Amino acid sequence: MRKMLITGGAGFIGVNAVRFFAAHDWDVTIFDNFSRRGTEYNMERLNADMPGRVRVVRGDVRTDSAKLRELAEQHDAILHLAAQVAVTTSVTDPRNDFECNALGTFNVLEAVRLSERRPFLLYSSTNKVYGGLENIPVAEEESRYVFAEGLQGVPETQQLDFHSPYGCSKGAADQYVRDYARLYDMKTVVFRQSCIYGPHQLGVEDQGWVAWFLIAGIFGRPVQIYGNGKQVRDLLYVDDLIACYHQAIEHADTVAGKVYNLGGGHENTLSLLEFLDLIKQEHGLDLPYSFAGTRPGDQPIFISDNSAAARDLGWRPATDVRSGIARLVEWLQAHKKDLQQFYASSGK
Repeated sequence: MRKMLITGGAGFIGVNAVRFFAAHDWDVTIFDNFSRRGTEYNMERLNADMPGRVRVVRGDVRTDSAKLRELAEQHDAILHLAAQVAVTTSVTDPRNDFECNALGTFNVLEAVRLSERRPFLLYSSTNKVYGGLENIPVAEEESRYVFAEGLQGVPETQQLDFHSPYGCSKGAADQYVRDYARLYDMKTVVFRQSCIYGPHQLGVEDQGWVAWFLIAGIFGRPVQIYGNGKQVRDLLYVDDLIACYHQAIEHADTVAGKVYNLGGGHENTLSLLEFLDLIKQEHGLDLPYSFAGTRPGDQPIFISDNSAAARDLGWRPATDVRSGIARLVEWLQAHKKDLQQFYASSGK
């Protein structure tokens, strides 16, 4: 049986990845410091649904380099998800952001480099490494921004332009992962991910906005929109993201040393205003909202060009945005009582 280590495995993407790979006959170990609210709840649900299937190691990628080295010798693949994930938090606490994202990833890389087993490393990066995309002309329409010159999506050749401490820390880690593959003959792959959403996403205002808006709608809470609401994102359902991880592992020699943009693509885009209208019309969630100033590093529009992943892996998003949102609404409604308790205790 193949063995996988998932750092940050108790988070949103992590628990979905754990469920997938454990169900596909992988021996899965979670490495997490459980600092993010919701991780303990995620583990309760995971243990209830898959008792005894997953090993958990409590640790911190920032400080537990010896433990990471030991784990690297025991696993065939490492999915590195552990991170500080919010732009706003990075602005208020840039040191912690740097230590989590840049130093933490460096420690994971060193664990792989110094191991004899040399597990395949998958790194979860972000579209924020491209900054505000100021060199791409954008037009403003009634409900959304659009690329002004017919661009369908942002390719991996787009110039890197780190904005915000979060963009800098994730971007530095992104480049370290890429360069370690070249310099030390390691098998690594970088995924610059767009807007990921789906079950087990305990969104908050600063991160996980799709789930956050839906949860606010279910409980009748107001939300704040930063900017004019015409910002566009391509939404990628979490199952489709993990399917790409799986394809990458199965084709490790093909993707080793490469970088891929992953998002919903131009077929699965919504602006914030369009999203609010969709959930009102299709799910009866009528959110009261107000506007505030644009936040640092916010892109007016981001759409991933997924053609490289399609070419190398035969991968394309399988879940259209309306179906994906409906699935997430169904999951949230099914767990409404637990979510009410969670958000009440967290003060969110």
